[in-house]
Amino acid sequence: MTATEKPDAGAAPKPMPGAAEVGRSMSDIAERSQRIVGEWLKRQAQEGPGSSDPFNIGSAFMEMTARLMANPSKLLQAQMGFWQDYMSLWQNTARRMWGGASDPVIETDPKDRRFKDDSWKEGDVFDFIKQSYLLSARYVQDVVTHVDGLDAPTAQKVDFYSRQFVDAMSPSNFLLTNPEVLRKTAETRGENLIKGLHNLLSDLERGKGRLSIKMTDTDAFRIGENIAVSPGKIVYQNDLMQLIQYDPTTETVLKRPLLIAPPWINKFYILDLRPKNSLVRWATSQGHTVFMISWVNPDERLSEKNFEDYMREGYLAALDAIELATGEREVNAIGYCLGGTLLGSTLAYMKATGDDRIKSATFLVTMMDFRESGELNVFIDEEQLKALEEKMDKRGFLEGSEMATTFNMLRANDLIWSFVVNNYLLGNDPFPFDLLYWNGDSTRMPARMHSFYLRNMYQENRLSTPGGITLAGVPIDLGRVDIPAYFISTREDHIAPWKTTYVGTHLLGGANRFVLAASGHIAGVVNPPEGGKYSHWINPELPDDPEAWFAGATEIAGSWWPDWQRWITGLDKTMVPARHPGDGKLVPIEDAPGSYVKVRVG
Repeated sequence: MTATEKPDAGAAPKPMPGAAEVGRSMSDIAERSQRIVGEWLKRQAQEGPGSSDPFNIGSAFMEMTARLMANPSKLLQAQMGFWQDYMSLWQNTARRMWGGASDPVIETDPKDRRFKDDSWKEGDVFDFIKQSYLLSARYVQDVVTHVDGLDAPTAQKVDFYSRQFVDAMSPSNFLLTNPEVLRKTAETRGENLIKGLHNLLSDLERGKGRLSIKMTDTDAFRIGENIAVSPGKIVYQNDLMQLIQYDPTTETVLKRPLLIAPPWINKFYILDLRPKNSLVRWATSQGHTVFMISWVNPDERLSEKNFEDYMREGYLAALDAIELATGEREVNAIGYCLGGTLLGSTLAYMKATGDDRIKSATFLVTMMDFRESGELNVFIDEEQLKALEEKMDKRGFLEGSEMATTFNMLRANDLIWSFVVNNYLLGNDPFPFDLLYWNGDSTRMPARMHSFYLRNMYQENRLSTPGGITLAGVPIDLGRVDIPAYFISTREDHIAPWKTTYVGTHLLGGANRFVLAASGHIAGVVNPPEGGKYSHWINPELPDDPEAWFAGATEIAGSWWPDWQRWITGLDKTMVPARHPGDGKLVPIEDAPGSYVKVRVG
């Protein structure tokens, strides 16, 4: 039975499993549990004593507690408000139980899917549990966000981890306080809990003692077969990347090829997930000769590769290869997230060295000023960076799973706890979902490159300062970049907040355009016109204040992709006969999507 199916009212109760079956199951569970504990103890010994507080949370909460104790009147005031609300909840619940009507003391956010089951509203007991939790959650957040005297980084860390705690303690996450789980347990005579325990053990086994939640049916997808299927060829490769040239789908194409660089923290195929939402497919249909960088999944052999190596062996090597493949020197470039940060850095380097091959730049949810970089700052204080660098120095790289955990924590209810409930409490198998397959297909980070990026961008914000960063011996200045640039950001982005990405329009010195899309870091970008799903806002003016930009913006229904196409063709409409991989001086190496993208962590 799936999560959406309802039991047949006339069906006979599901029989209890036999004693022999239960015995075999429990024996298997015991054996697997013992093995998992052994793996966990082994890893703890390898990681050392500092692993007990890897996020440096303890000191932040100790400082918060000291500040609270120094001013107990605020805490007392918050407690009084909390108890008044709680007494109102008791009175309203009693009134409901006696058949009276009462309004909720606290409403559920309509977007909160944890309490979508009707029992949370219709059942007196579960409604009380839900509201009690929501009141407690509000109380905790009110206390931690109104502590006087905390510096901004400590306050942000306390707020973030308080929300992690509050999310973890939701009654939806526990068997006895989740009506949907109780109902499923009664229907299956507890079989869901046994299945859920097996799912939990499987995830622990896969993570070698660390919980690695399975978010989708990983066997349902094959790269190059049902995802990342746009036809093309690998026409160039080096240690850090393979370069894909896609087959044209029009008889003529724009003279300037289009080079796309994704972030190296994820695989490129988020831009070629399925034909119906593939930016690659759409761009080729609009007459672009599309080249895509597919970054390597590095291991310890590439530990010394630095940020400037990604520039030289990424963008600059790709530009050389594109000229050999097409005969064209001038190129339009797109950078996605970290790929956009690298693009901005590369453009500044090229300007300083007299290289003008990139004629336009498009930045997808890209930060170049990191002062207000959102909740990722929680993970980048000096103590955590030192611990991370020590760990990377031992292995030569950062495990992709560790970065994935960090990003999942930014949306814990959606990307952690919903799967805990579905997989472990309800005992369901995860649904096959291509986006979640991609999300779980993380990549490693070379030690030197990742340390450089975190320290120079996130911690010290040196990229936004003229001469703050030197690449290949050349001090760079974003302000000297004077080519046309298109910035697309998303309104609900947890990774690259749009008001921060907006700053990039004032860092680059050319004619810039900023567009804001609805939704988040992925869905707002990968939003094909055929879907008509999310709107976008446009405003040709670029005031200093992003709020002023938004106040003067016009909302347009549907995808931003056509707006970008009008912008890019407005720069140069020259058309030439379509180019196919192998037409130029580069001999194709293998079929797209290539071999680099198929290397999985673990």
